[in-house]
Amino acid sequence: MKYFSTRGADQLLSFEETVLTGLAPDGGLYIPESIPTLPKDWQTAWKDHSFVDLSVEVLSLYISPDEISTAELRALVEKSYSTFRHPDVTPLKKLTDTTYVLELFHGPTFAFKDVALQLLGNLFEFFLKRRNARKAPTEEPENLTVVGATSGDTGSAAIYGLRGKDNVSIFILFPTGRVSEIQEAQMTTVLDPNVHCLTVGGTFDDCQDIVKSLFADRAFNAEYRLGAVNSINWARILAQTVYYFLSYFHLRRQLPADADIEIQFVVPTGNFGDVLAGYYAKRMGLPIGRLGVATNANDILARFWRSGAYEKVDSSPAASGTAAPQPTAPAAGASDGRQATANGGVRETLSPAMDILVSSNFERLLWYLAYETSGQDTIAASKTIAEWMAKVKHDGRVEVPVMALELARKDFFAERVSDEQTLEMIKYYFESDAHYVADPHTAVGLHAARVVATQNSPAVRQIVLSTAHPAKFSDAVTRALSGSQSFDFERDVLPPELKGLTDRERRAITIPRAEVDLVKKAIEKTVRAGKPVGSSV
Repeated sequence: MKYFSTRGADQLLSFEETVLTGLAPDGGLYIPESIPTLPKDWQTAWKDHSFVDLSVEVLSLYISPDEISTAELRALVEKSYSTFRHPDVTPLKKLTDTTYVLELFHGPTFAFKDVALQLLGNLFEFFLKRRNARKAPTEEPENLTVVGATSGDTGSAAIYGLRGKDNVSIFILFPTGRVSEIQEAQMTTVLDPNVHCLTVGGTFDDCQDIVKSLFADRAFNAEYRLGAVNSINWARILAQTVYYFLSYFHLRRQLPADADIEIQFVVPTGNFGDVLAGYYAKRMGLPIGRLGVATNANDILARFWRSGAYEKVDSSPAASGTAAPQPTAPAAGASDGRQATANGGVRETLSPAMDILVSSNFERLLWYLAYETSGQDTIAASKTIAEWMAKVKHDGRVEVPVMALELARKDFFAERVSDEQTLEMIKYYFESDAHYVADPHTAVGLHAARVVATQNSPAVRQIVLSTAHPAKFSDAVTRALSGSQSFDFERDVLPPELKGLTDRERRAITIPRAEVDLVKKAIEKTVRAGKPVGSSV
């Protein structure tokens, strides 16, 4: 299996090259040259597999044994998921007769990003050790400078996946004051010498743009050998496809063998990576219905499925009238100065990991839409994507052809969820028979699921992806449940691992403005010093 850029299909890379490169030099994202189909006997052969077993099976379809042998792959997978607190890694929990949650937060940082980033960290280390073992004793070892942006959970998951790894330094950019207190503490209290946090005066999109600019700077990239941990890295999408298969088998196991049901996944998403993994699983042959895209007030994805326009600013007629979505109230502790206005900027919500203006991974889906509507010509599809993304960059929008939108609607539906609806869902499920505490991102998915459930047939079973532990978003959860006398945050939510976290020593580098040059200087200074740099925060 080889990989190529969504913006240029003329150069094929191995899996190793794809993982270590991260973002293509032309600004595109790597995708496989073809989507493999499942073995004919997969439903019987895999039905009792563990998460590790399924990971080996699924990943083997995309990774040649000439690159990573089956034994090496199993060892990498076992090492990656030995850090999880639940034996199923991503367990399925029943809330009602038709609604389930897939809990993805049982990794070391209590977020779904751990599923991919524990594996990615081990892949980085595996490839670098192998490359350096082939070098002569007099040659300099190969090193990787990993750079990533986070709206909260990616940063800590990447740090925990790479802390202490040989030949790897990691720099995580996060927007100052725009992540939860626990999320910031999870990042900045990791004091390993190869871990560096940069708190940037700006938004997540500013941080993401800086990271993309660093990768596009060929001289800087070549000097520091940049690696990507954001979901632009193909290995992250690949790792996440596995839990779609696991939850499919676990749900089927709970029902009669002859039950005629349709499984519908609903995914809270900002950068489109988690739901895109479900799309790949479906394209491989997993028998599931349309995938639900659940967004908060930052609804670029929901607007796309409504109009076919992928645009930073809502240009629909309603946007200038009373029907236009207004900025939500800031989360507790947020500064009004960071509150977006109705001019299309990022709105600060109770589900901050989804406070994203442009969804990077959406480009991968756009490529498949262009490919299917261009006579299945890879060169033509890549050329189209390069043109579309140039329009987004320069004009702030692109409108896809009607055929492409209709194709997208066959596989997906999208719903926008407000902060008020998010709080309502947290309260509803806590007070239900399930007595379940959902984090605000999961609550966004639960509300979207409830909206579409009114249109579903009785045969549909919904699986909502639960992306983070509620303890990471104490303000939103406490706000939603403050009126419930039976609720106690420390008893019902807070795990022992997070107690006292915010009181520990922290280290971060302050970048006062979202400027590429300031970040470059910080990385250069830190790498050359070969030791941690930063001030206490």
